[in-house]
Amino acid sequence: MRIYMQTAMDDNAPMRFCQLILQQDMLGGWTLIKERGTQGAKGRLQREHHESYAEAESAMIRARDALANQGYRVVFMRGEASS
Repeated sequence: MRIYMQTAMDDNAPMRFCQLILQQDMLGGWTLIKERGTQGAKGRLQREHHESYAEAESAMIRARDALANQGYRVVFMRGEASS
């Protein structure tokens, strides 16, 4: 699953982005990858390991909701989501 979010265009601040990606690892766990930064520049990566898909998906949805509260909006979403 992948969610790509951006802040709105503003004359006073550059646009920012956040990409949330769920990937299964080779041992059956799941990794939530978060990449954030200024639009057009390299972002900062964070990785969170989760034992199950349900845990990872829940963490992804919480991250999405927290970003939405900070002014980000979903631009692109691919994959299945329960919320």
